[in-house]
Amino acid sequence: MRPTQAAGTTTGEAFQDGNVLAGPFREFFTTDLTTATGTCAACGRAGPLAELRVYTHAPGMVARCPECDAVVMRMVRGPEAAWLDMRGTTALRIPLPGE
Repeated sequence: MRPTQAAGTTTGEAFQDGNVLAGPFREFFTTDLTTATGTCAACGRAGPLAELRVYTHAPGMVARCPECDAVVMRMVRGPEAAWLDMRGTTALRIPLPGE
């Protein structure tokens, strides 16, 4: 997986911005979810998924809030299924065509 943009580090670990989620999301959803607005369950920050800090060097992808660093979602893909854990997100506003 290639980084789409260099993002930086906060705790010494390299991460990429939420745009790196576009490819895997496209496989499961017909809408580009990187433009969706998610609300962090820990701090209440609302912003585009593209602004999340995504760590890709784990067995799956871990997306953290850019404000409080809490985990907002995890995604793991296996050969026959994918798992999307969104316990760290209280709401996801998905823009629809025509909005």
